[in-house]
Amino acid sequence: MAGGSFAPAGVAKDRAGQYKGKVTPYVVIACLVAAVGGSIFGYDIGISGGVTSMDAFLKKFFHAVYLQKQHVHENNYCKYNNQGLAAFTSSLYLAGLVASLVASPITRLYGRRASIICGGISFLAGAALNAFAVNLAMLLLGRIMLGVGIGFGNQAVPLYLSEMAPTHLRGGLNMMFQLATTLGIFTANMVNFGTEKIPSWGWRLSLGLAAVPALVMTIGGLLLPETPNSLIERGHTEQGRRVLVKIRGTEDVNAEYQDMVEASEFANAIKHPFRNLLERRNRPQLVMAIFMPTFQILTGINSILFYAPVLFQSMGFGGHAALYSSALTGAVLSLSTVVSIVTVDRWGRRALLIGGGIQMITCQVIVAVILGLKFGPNTELSKGYSVAVVTVICLFVAAFGWSWGPLGWTVPSEIFPLETRSAGQSITVAVNLFFTFVIAQAFLSLLCGLKFGIFLFFAGWITVMTVFVYLFLPETKGVPIEEMILLWKKHWFWRRVVPRCEETDLEQ
Repeated sequence: MAGGSFAPAGVAKDRAGQYKGKVTPYVVIACLVAAVGGSIFGYDIGISGGVTSMDAFLKKFFHAVYLQKQHVHENNYCKYNNQGLAAFTSSLYLAGLVASLVASPITRLYGRRASIICGGISFLAGAALNAFAVNLAMLLLGRIMLGVGIGFGNQAVPLYLSEMAPTHLRGGLNMMFQLATTLGIFTANMVNFGTEKIPSWGWRLSLGLAAVPALVMTIGGLLLPETPNSLIERGHTEQGRRVLVKIRGTEDVNAEYQDMVEASEFANAIKHPFRNLLERRNRPQLVMAIFMPTFQILTGINSILFYAPVLFQSMGFGGHAALYSSALTGAVLSLSTVVSIVTVDRWGRRALLIGGGIQMITCQVIVAVILGLKFGPNTELSKGYSVAVVTVICLFVAAFGWSWGPLGWTVPSEIFPLETRSAGQSITVAVNLFFTFVIAQAFLSLLCGLKFGIFLFFAGWITVMTVFVYLFLPETKGVPIEEMILLWKKHWFWRRVVPRCEETDLEQ
């Protein structure tokens, strides 16, 4: 086994009660600026679906889909079923998957800020390529550059937020990433609603405006302080202590500082963090890093957010009504994320995840029943049922917004020990982007084949993941990030998996 003892001494000493400090303006501003990194992810999610429903965009790059859209199809669910169009959306996430793995050693060796800056620059380049694209190859290259930016940003920003935030408010401040994501989605939907009125080049403006959050992220990365955890891990102990004093607003940071020093000493003994993730003592965290992002995507939320205008048009909504409905869902997502920020450190992670899961299951089943009974080939929903579908979809989005949306990122980012934190976050991001790619590429075909059953498909997965949380996820509320290992030793299931200290010492 690589490394020294089983865990840092700080973990064994359980110093959480000795942590001092308060929420300072310094840490709030740092977290707000860093969280803007989430807006580039959200903006792309929101912008893609709107642009792919615009006639001028389809006519230039996906002419077959444009022609198909002009004629009444024997199956309303299949109007947009085109793998090339799906690839436009999904290619970004495949690139992001690869980039997130590359970002891990950069984040560990050069700091969280370095990855944030790399992500912002790459996203700027992608936005420019997309805005001025003259052919499909240039368009896809831009999407790939956007994906690289998202891979770096999603890998570094949640880590940055978790490490900067004080323990008792870590959940709420970490969720600034998800709030920025939802605001990015809402902004993109409103931009689409406006640019759709510019027939010839509105889509270029929609894609090009992605440069705005990317610019903020890049400048913010240049101005932000590095996290004390990263500074100490890279040998800058005195500088790390100064930053810790500044962000906690007190000189009495000895307990937290000592935990960081001891965690960094253990982390620096680990030469292969990805290999280290496979060891028994890291098994619970690895399982969460894989299943939390997988389940987050299998709620079906990305399908609704990516293809909301397409989905609503398939259900018979007009072009303007479809974009308006998707803008409404974006607003609901942003507001519900605020609810999660306010309640997560009071009610805890498990209560929100389980409650949100139950609400999402109910909504998916209701939509499936309405579409199954009232929507079919060459028929459109009546006004009353259309309003009902939009309402229930908004309730679904709200449930996601205060549960799995932010917590799908927050929980994995806070459970890893320092020595595997960057690698663990890369696994989380890679898994998230892999399943995002799969769903984005397959959704239009699934919608065509399963019809209303697509909503029952996602409802089944939400049932599985709600049970998973109930059985296997311990409550992480109020637990210091450097002492999270103690949770697994107390959990009814994971204590059978995680070895005791003396067992590991015998393996050395």
